[in-house]
Amino acid sequence: MSETWLRLFSQIVNGLHVGSVYALIALGYTMVYGIVRLINFAHGDIIMVGAYIALMIFANTAIPFWLVIILTALLCVILGVLIERIAYKPLRSSPRISSLITTIGVSFFLQNSIQLLFSPTPRPFPIRISVPPLRLGALSVSGLTALTIAIVIILMILLELFVRKTKTGAAMRAVSEDISAAQLMGVNVNTTISLTFAIGAGLAAIGAVLYSTAYPTISPTMGALPGLKAFVAAVLGGIGVMPGAMLGAFILGLAESLTKGYISTQLADAVVFSILIVVLLIKPSGILGKTQSEKV
Repeated sequence: MSETWLRLFSQIVNGLHVGSVYALIALGYTMVYGIVRLINFAHGDIIMVGAYIALMIFANTAIPFWLVIILTALLCVILGVLIERIAYKPLRSSPRISSLITTIGVSFFLQNSIQLLFSPTPRPFPIRISVPPLRLGALSVSGLTALTIAIVIILMILLELFVRKTKTGAAMRAVSEDISAAQLMGVNVNTTISLTFAIGAGLAAIGAVLYSTAYPTISPTMGALPGLKAFVAAVLGGIGVMPGAMLGAFILGLAESLTKGYISTQLADAVVFSILIVVLLIKPSGILGKTQSEKV
């Protein structure tokens, strides 16, 4: 295989790797929006908190890597539920702009809290995953990249099955359609919404460890840009639609990687957001989103 094709393959693999991390974060965005119509801008900072939690667990214990991920996810789940109960639940009946502004406030609160606890100085992330590379003839994919993509696909399938095939998933779909009607049918809306935030935070925690392993430097503001790009991915694919979030994330990752590899690293973000603008001009509901009409 020629060097040109090898370079293209490498950029595509890198794009899928980055897109996989964006997908884990975007799934949290799209689930929360689908249930309570809230854009949780603090969701990206759960990644940052998850990275610091994983670092502290790794630095103070001798437990294996997979257990670090589980403990990090559990602690982030607790954090996600606490944020929902303390900051968002009291504003559930308020105008949406109030909840939106609150999510920005929670984001700054998390960033500044971590700065007070650990200082603003970036820290190295020492956790490494030893996975042999995947070889396909002359082509080679790093073990971390293959593992990340596989984890994302498996989690996406499990999440879709959970929402479509379980009683709790049916409750989540009912709340997303009509909260009042769901309450009349006996659905515990508070528990359902808290569970949605818990799942989103758990996915973000897994994404935090995988992202920090690939880019081994963490800081209190590290979640801002990945969180924003994951939100763009969710909107691109159709916010509220889980397969759309994953599709949008992979498109975003590929566009970013190919732009860096063939055009300019400085223009990567501009190209990413330009794609979003074009898609929204053509199909405002996103690639897989459905156009919804509102009664006046």
